[in-house]
Amino acid sequence: MRRRNAMGAALIAVAALGLGACGGGTDDGSASGATRTLDTVMGEVEIPQNPEKVVVLDTDKIDTALTLGVTPVGAARAGETELPGYLDGLEGVETVGTLTDPDLEKIEQLRPDLILGTQFRQEQFYDELTAIAPTVFTENVGVTWKENFLLDGDALGKKEEAEQKLAAYERRAEEFGQSLGDPSETTVSIVRFMPDHIRYYGPEGFSGIVVADTGLARTELQEMEGAEDRRFGRLSAEEIDRADADYLFYTAYGEDAEKAQGETTQSALWTSMTAVGEGRSFNIDDEVWMTGIGVTAANMILDDLEKHVQA
Repeated sequence: MRRRNAMGAALIAVAALGLGACGGGTDDGSASGATRTLDTVMGEVEIPQNPEKVVVLDTDKIDTALTLGVTPVGAARAGETELPGYLDGLEGVETVGTLTDPDLEKIEQLRPDLILGTQFRQEQFYDELTAIAPTVFTENVGVTWKENFLLDGDALGKKEEAEQKLAAYERRAEEFGQSLGDPSETTVSIVRFMPDHIRYYGPEGFSGIVVADTGLARTELQEMEGAEDRRFGRLSAEEIDRADADYLFYTAYGEDAEKAQGETTQSALWTSMTAVGEGRSFNIDDEVWMTGIGVTAANMILDDLEKHVQA
């Protein structure tokens, strides 16, 4: 009898081991190794149910992670700049190269269980990244920032929270526009000084989408009707007055651009603009308006609009 009981116990133990090897965890993801499938621009990706060590390779991914209470173990920076200064909680986060040249060796050393990036910037590294950890790419940045936020939120295991935060932002934008009466009667211009040229921003860039969500209008130039790319266009310093509007928001990308901005904003053409002459031109944070590309940055743009734009 004792022998039969011992054999039975051994068989139960073997069966339990077999089930553990085949199961991959529980449905709620509470067990280690639980995964699920996410549909991405690169195809279906098997990702952890509850990722714990995330590396992010674009600025929108940094904003998304922090917005949803996730501190990444590693993040890529934009060019020679540091990680975004407008976000709290990045202390101690490892820098893993740049947006267009991620440091694969450093990423591997961090042993992430999820990598978030964009096809637009990192497609050539996709195979190497997937060899390190499950990798979720969105297709573009900027124009699809809301869809990206929801997909990345889903990948982080924060789908419902992402939906709630995006909806709250959209409500806030709409309510601000309504507080102005008819926001479509007020025009907004967005200008960015680059090291070698000046850009004006249209309705399909990140900041342009945020402005549109309030119902505020753009100038005819910045509506960019008929343009193939409605994110931004170019102006020369000799035609900067074409950027005039009821409200003008301007910024610069990097030190060389700041120097160019300083020269242009001292010119007679700049000071001749109505927005400048009437005190309705404002120097804004480039990280927030241009490279943030997430719900936290979008809400900070609304902060600026609420502060400066009046009915």
